[in-house]
Amino acid sequence: MQELVSIITPCYNSAKYIGQMIESIQAQTYKNWELLITDDCSTDNSKDVVMSYAEKDSRVKYFKLPQNSGAGIARNNSIEKAAGRYIAFCDSDDMWKAEKLEKQIQFMQDNNYEFCHCYTLVVDENNNIVGLNKKPKRVSFQSTRIINYIGTSSVVYDTKRVGKFYMKPIRKRQDFALWLNILQATKYAYCIPEPLFIYRYTPGSISSNKFKLFKYHVDVYQQALGYSKLHASLLFYCVSLPCFVVKKMKEKIRETFFKPDLSKLSI
Repeated sequence: MQELVSIITPCYNSAKYIGQMIESIQAQTYKNWELLITDDCSTDNSKDVVMSYAEKDSRVKYFKLPQNSGAGIARNNSIEKAAGRYIAFCDSDDMWKAEKLEKQIQFMQDNNYEFCHCYTLVVDENNNIVGLNKKPKRVSFQSTRIINYIGTSSVVYDTKRVGKFYMKPIRKRQDFALWLNILQATKYAYCIPEPLFIYRYTPGSISSNKFKLFKYHVDVYQQALGYSKLHASLLFYCVSLPCFVVKKMKEKIRETFFKPDLSKLSI
């Protein structure tokens, strides 16, 4: 018998892409799931789009916050209502390959893992494949403090083993803070070496510019880990930021001289 998976999705003015996201969930070969979408007071027709699916599929559930509060609070609302043993995340403009849940749950069960993620396939606004992000086989709390390799829409974790976790009440990088908190309860996050998560790259968005996001790291260190401002600042400026710059340089070299053949990949 398949264990229930609760899929957590925040929504804000997501009408353009959220239908594609929902359809990618409905196409999963693993069928025992619930999709909990919390609307952060969208001003477009996101609700109408979601409800057009929810009315036909009881596994798709729509909720709305009383006021705009940010993606972290929206995710927490869905997490609170989640009934599944496993919790997964899929943002409203991302997609999954059809076999994602089946492969990740099997990967976790076969290896007795509590926390899992996967490679990322990057597409543009028109669903053209523009990149492939590979990840280390496993990451720990200590390594993730320095560089976060875990993509939000790639995550699955086992609440029966590690408990149910909520995002911190910070405006940005709540996902990073959440991974750190889960990694404090379990030894590693393991990566299944397949691009099962499809990330939509939108130029100009905050998430597309990692350097912009880095300024929130000090807040994460303070609010998620309880570090002093001095400790948090030293860790960021003296360790995390230099390591991130080196990582980006290595990626640039690989893209220039060892560019992967994206023609062999498909959504």
